[in-house]
Amino acid sequence: MQTVLQVPIESIYADLPVFAVLAVWNLFVLLVLSKKVYEFALKKGRSTNSSIYFSRKAIHFLAGGLTAMLLPFVASEPILPALMAFGLALATYVPHKLNRRMYWFQDPENIYDVDFTLSWGLIIFFTWYIDKSFWLGVIPVLFMAYGDGITGIIRNLKYNKRTKAWEGTAGMLILCIIIGAQMGLAGILAGILCSFVERIENMDDNITVPAVSLLILVGAYYYFPYFTTSFY
Repeated sequence: MQTVLQVPIESIYADLPVFAVLAVWNLFVLLVLSKKVYEFALKKGRSTNSSIYFSRKAIHFLAGGLTAMLLPFVASEPILPALMAFGLALATYVPHKLNRRMYWFQDPENIYDVDFTLSWGLIIFFTWYIDKSFWLGVIPVLFMAYGDGITGIIRNLKYNKRTKAWEGTAGMLILCIIIGAQMGLAGILAGILCSFVERIENMDDNITVPAVSLLILVGAYYYFPYFTTSFY
């Protein structure tokens, strides 16, 4: 059987229709829906920075988070998900490089939107070789997309700017515990720790949150597998 990076090529072909649809959906969120969120926030009197932040979190929820959540049910290999993520990373990096940013979600002060897609793709790709159910990679990605997303929305609603505050941490903590329970006690512990890691200033949450949680989950997967048994 012919393989690509130890993945049967038949599996890649079988996943093509699904990821063609998901790629279109992600681009639609990136180029259309997130822009509508930005414009809606502006009309509601939000500042430009606040509106950009709401737009970015819409992408986290509707593109990165939703796609990751579907992987255990619709995907059989990691190559197409990773290629889609790396393609989106390129699509978001080039406007930064050319100084022609997609103003409704890209911040000239950072490239965190690029880091998000790179983290997503790398984690999903490499963890599949450990756990072919995808959950080992999906959980850290959901902490990044939904957990970090909800904390940003809560803080943005209250302070009308990007900031750190305990109200957001509390929201992230609750959501990450719910998400983490898919991988048992280890997942809950990872969710709790990454909620507090997210509070660290001047560090990109799109790197620290999934990295810390992934380290915990991989350690538990190999050395304490009992603690990764799902509560659902």
